[in-house]
Amino acid sequence: MRLISWNVNGIRSAYAKGLVPWVSQARPDILCLQETKAEAGQLKQDLREIEGYSSYFASASKKGYSGVALYTRTQPDDIRYGLGLPEYDQEGRVIIATYRHFVLYNIYFPNGKASAERLAYKMAFYEAFLELVRAQAAQGKHLVICGDVNTAHTQIDLARPKENEKVSGFLPEERAWIDRFLAAGFIDTFRMFNNTGGNYTWWDLKSGARARNVGWRIDYFYVSADLAPKVEGAFILPEVMGSDHCPIGIDLKG
Repeated sequence: MRLISWNVNGIRSAYAKGLVPWVSQARPDILCLQETKAEAGQLKQDLREIEGYSSYFASASKKGYSGVALYTRTQPDDIRYGLGLPEYDQEGRVIIATYRHFVLYNIYFPNGKASAERLAYKMAFYEAFLELVRAQAAQGKHLVICGDVNTAHTQIDLARPKENEKVSGFLPEERAWIDRFLAAGFIDTFRMFNNTGGNYTWWDLKSGARARNVGWRIDYFYVSADLAPKVEGAFILPEVMGSDHCPIGIDLKG
């Protein structure tokens, strides 16, 4: 089973750049999109209902902001939207899909760069999410978590760590939270197979950073430790254009 996650930075923009033909060619079993910036009713039918997939959308109360989407070949047993906390759920950042063998979280985590208030909001969102997945793992749930986490974990996860030590996305408290999340029993799947630098998922558009590969790895697939033996591969697709992020994915056995 192939799962792909992609922050499309506007699903309608990505559609104009060939999103639907790319999905038809890539043929993931599950596709998770973040930062869709649209409601389902604003999408053309061939995007809202990609052939061969069931689709689900979570949108923010603020127009043209945030949002996530799930396209899936296998019908989930259950779909939920949000963390169950109104202060976060109004931004349309979470879809939770329950399948036979795992629970999938598709999440667009907040960005903390805009202000101290947004950084505080991001850190509180992190804590609420961690509390929820810890509880689910304690109940024996097998978890797959993907999306734009908006933080590079270690120095090899961005091209210029020294210059960004005081920038949200690489702050000590943000990185420490990922340490705590991993210590709680979750695995960064890409690092199961690749421990080198130079592998990024986001590049600043204004500076032309992608051509020079001056990027950040801020998009992730995590699994609970009990699912790690079923992860057959993890990958980044930097050659796929259409957003300032690129798709990432995993292959799951069974």
